[in-house]
Amino acid sequence: MQAGSILVADDDAAIRTVLNQALSRAGYEVRSTGNATTLWRWVSQGEGDLVITDVVMPDENAFDMLPRIKKLRPELPVVVMSAQNTLMTAIRASEKGAYDYLPKPFDLKELIAIVGRALSEPKGKPAVRSSDEAENMPLVGRSAAMQEIYRVLARLMQTDLTVMISGESGTGKELVARALHDYGKRRSGAFVAINMAAIPRDLIESELFGHEKGAFTGANTRSVGRFEQAEGGTLFLDEIGDMPMEAQTRLLRVLQQGEYTTVGGRTPIKTDVRIVAATNKDLRVLIQQGLFREDLFFRLNVVPLRLPPLRERAEDVPDLARHFFKLVEREGLPPKHLDVSAVERLKRHRWPGNVRELENLVRRLSALYPQETLTAAIIEQELATSETMPLESENPSDETLSASVERHMTRYFGKFGEELPPPGLYHRILRDIEEPLIGAALAATRGNQIKAAELLGVNRNTLRKKIRDLDIQVIRSIR
Repeated sequence: MQAGSILVADDDAAIRTVLNQALSRAGYEVRSTGNATTLWRWVSQGEGDLVITDVVMPDENAFDMLPRIKKLRPELPVVVMSAQNTLMTAIRASEKGAYDYLPKPFDLKELIAIVGRALSEPKGKPAVRSSDEAENMPLVGRSAAMQEIYRVLARLMQTDLTVMISGESGTGKELVARALHDYGKRRSGAFVAINMAAIPRDLIESELFGHEKGAFTGANTRSVGRFEQAEGGTLFLDEIGDMPMEAQTRLLRVLQQGEYTTVGGRTPIKTDVRIVAATNKDLRVLIQQGLFREDLFFRLNVVPLRLPPLRERAEDVPDLARHFFKLVEREGLPPKHLDVSAVERLKRHRWPGNVRELENLVRRLSALYPQETLTAAIIEQELATSETMPLESENPSDETLSASVERHMTRYFGKFGEELPPPGLYHRILRDIEEPLIGAALAATRGNQIKAAELLGVNRNTLRKKIRDLDIQVIRSIR
């Protein structure tokens, strides 16, 4: 007994032959054609248990035919193939009602597996939304790694599932979050982003949930939090690994109960937001170190999505470079393009800063070089310059202090002036550095002067005297 009947439509005879052989060996009955007209006739006559079709056909685009197929036979699964391997292709396939999308060239084993699932699992009819926005898609790349990301994103667009995006800095985690929102069912709502690493730890709970007037020193008015701002839309929690434990506990409660209270408030507020989180850290390591709640991790990690670093998808570098050159040209910079040698040099680079580093390089090239065609020699020169400047300091605090001292030396001496500044330079610079250093220690310990003194390695009485002499305001922990 046959496992099922498959209709194949592709104008490439070689692909039809390969599919016929592979599907027949798997036990399916196969009929194939090179045009959409014949495929539509077979579908109209009730033939086939599943359709596999190329998007671009000589007589009709499969995306134009898909709505008619779904209207006539809504339970007939359709798998679309395309050499136009962009995120928009995957999204349109999903929105037009396709069961799945396969980029060309495809893996035959994967195709057979998809056919098996499609014939054994009932599928509902997804929402349909037309779009011609492929040129403005935020994600670029045709590598196998990006194709898999496109397919996953297309499946997630019409859901409210919580997504955890992981990847190195500069890989485009916020772009993925925005794509999930902009092309999903919550696109009419707000997209609100908050970076946990960029907000003082004492203020994160207030930023997320808002606060009432008088909730803490300085709270002179009621403040709206990010959850309230994102109501009905998407809340993007970037660098979630930097969220302090107290805020993690409150966030877990929101995810479990669907409600929260403002800082200083007592009335629970119902919330309806989609959560997308992102991290460049290994959260499992943080869990082992006691820095991240395991139960919160499982609540956030419903759909894990890893963005590969650019070095793992070097074949995407030319497309990305062209994309960025077009962007900066629209911003008013002169048009540029890379010769073959320049492209090859870019593909060999390790890209420690990932896609962000490539975009910055393109902007420099467009602004600094008058020639329209850029060569490998120019690329080599720019990459050599950028590699002499570390992207991230191994000891940020030392770098910050050194930069601060140099800034103050320039301020007091001028531009290598010949005259010495007035006496007392040591105490003036020391005061300028002491105040923010003590303030940072107090912020890290939530205003606990005993812990701050231990952190700084000074006597508690010395710290109290410094706070008084420097007139540093101590803000207590927000509860």
